[in-house]
Amino acid sequence: MIKVAVVGASGYTGVELLRLLVGHPEVEISCVTSRQHEGLPISQVFPSLAGFCELVCSPLDVPAISAQADLIFTALPHKSAMAVVPDFLAAGCKVVDLSADYRLKDKDVYEQWYQEHTSPELLSEAVYGLPELFREQIAAARLVANPGCYPTSVALGLAPLLSKGLIDPASLVIDSKSGATGAGRGAKQGSLYCEVNEGFKAYGIASHRHTPEIEQSLSALSGAPVKVTFTPHLLPINRGILSTIYATLLKKKSSIELIDLYREYYAKEPFVRVMPGNELPNVAYVKGTNFCDLGLVSDQRTGRVILVSAIDNLVKGAAGQAVQNMNLLYGFAESLGLGIVPLFP
Repeated sequence: MIKVAVVGASGYTGVELLRLLVGHPEVEISCVTSRQHEGLPISQVFPSLAGFCELVCSPLDVPAISAQADLIFTALPHKSAMAVVPDFLAAGCKVVDLSADYRLKDKDVYEQWYQEHTSPELLSEAVYGLPELFREQIAAARLVANPGCYPTSVALGLAPLLSKGLIDPASLVIDSKSGATGAGRGAKQGSLYCEVNEGFKAYGIASHRHTPEIEQSLSALSGAPVKVTFTPHLLPINRGILSTIYATLLKKKSSIELIDLYREYYAKEPFVRVMPGNELPNVAYVKGTNFCDLGLVSDQRTGRVILVSAIDNLVKGAAGQAVQNMNLLYGFAESLGLGIVPLFP
């Protein structure tokens, strides 16, 4: 049994972490923090947790939290996380950070897309927390940089093709769609109900902050620098990401051949499901779970492959993957606490 703290528990990622952790047989939640709701029971902030977690939201006091937790989940905004992560590590805690602060290995790249980095000495140590690609490194880490939601859907989708050298890395076009929870719980005009409902729009074209993270992962898979065209869109739904990815094949392969390749590549992965040849992923079929569903079509006419990847942005794209990383850090079964059947309809 380990004790865990959720720092920044009042956002969508925070409540999703708590939803998963309350059912984990090897976890005791010892502390939840929220600046906005300090002094209130977390079940009052999120009535869905009533009867499951009645902890009172405490202030972000690193020594006090460190004294009562083995592992810290930092579900804080960018820059806020790096202000406390070094202190948690110095206190002997392990950290799974759900911000972007430790995902990018290059300090200059981080500062180009985000802001000044105040603990760059930790960038080389932080392990990128995508278990399907970096399982052994995660198990030995003390600081795990939990991946972004869009990058997770893209990296898992392209890993077999890039690692086998079957596609031209310079041809990648990524078209991703996310539910409104991807924008966070804070009040923003663009994510208000009347702004999102019955609408569908692109945003962050050629400028989204997940672009360098996507390129970093894909470059590692291909063994050479990769640049992508990445366009995210906002869907009028609560949760889910559907990424449609286009690439030029370097070797002629049929859809059946490529699906067989994917099934072999992910045969031992508990959270990657490869769809049959006549089916494609749907965000409705991964809702509330840590699954990533993959499907593809080889377009013989154009010589391109069209790949479709679906995840729940709050689970495999955030909290579920964080719990999966925690399981690896402590030697638990990787799927422990995550054996959830998708919600449908």
